[in-house]
Amino acid sequence: MRAAVVVFPGSNCDRDMVVALRKTGADVTTIWHKDVDLPINLDLVVIPGGFSFGDYLRCGAIAAQSPICRSVVDHANRGGYVLGVCNGFQVLTETGLVPGALMRNSGLSFLCKTVHLTVETEDSVFTSGYGQGTEIRVPIAHHDGNYFATESELATLRDEGRVAFSYSDNPNGSSDAIAGVLSSNRRVLGMMPHPERAMESEMGSTDGQALFRALVGQTITA
Repeated sequence: MRAAVVVFPGSNCDRDMVVALRKTGADVTTIWHKDVDLPINLDLVVIPGGFSFGDYLRCGAIAAQSPICRSVVDHANRGGYVLGVCNGFQVLTETGLVPGALMRNSGLSFLCKTVHLTVETEDSVFTSGYGQGTEIRVPIAHHDGNYFATESELATLRDEGRVAFSYSDNPNGSSDAIAGVLSSNRRVLGMMPHPERAMESEMGSTDGQALFRALVGQTITA
C-alpha cells in the first residue's frame, strides 16, 4: 500500500503515524499542506493529530481550506481511503467527508489518557481486523473531542452501521458516545482516539495494530 501523511503547521502526530504505517509494511511519504497534488497511485491519505494552525479559528477549519485538502476530497470521492485521527477527524468534518462536528469537551478540560472503545462494526477495512463488539484500549489526547451530530445524522449513522467505534465510558460528552465514524462509502474514517499510539506493549496497548494491519494487509509482530 502507498500512503501519504499530510502535515500542517501544528501537526504533532505525523511522525507517529508514519512509524505505525511503516511498521505494518506501507510505503509512506509526507505531504506539506501547501502542495496541490497528491502522489499518483496513492491508496491511503492520513490526516494526523495535532493543532493545525493553532486551532485559532475553529479546530480543523483553516486546515480544511489548505490546497492539499481539495486533492484529499477528490481522492476520497474516487474511492481512495482516508484516515483522520484527532485533529485529522476535525479536518474531515470541516471538509464534509464525514458528518458532524467536534466541540469542546463537556468537562472543559484537556483529556490525555487511555480509554476503552467498543468496535461497533466489522464492515470497513479499518475495523475488519476486530470482531464486532470487541473492546479495545486506545489513548486519547484532545480538548475538542466532543462529537456532535444532528438527530437526523445520528439516525443515518445508526441505520447504515457507520459508527466505527464508541466509548465504553464516554469521556467527553460525545453524542451516542461516538468515538469514530465512517463515510457513506465506508472508505473514510474519522476517529478521536490515537491508534498509532497503541502499537507497542511499551505504550500500554497494542490494540491499534489490527487497524493498520487491515489497512496495509500485512501481519506484523509486536
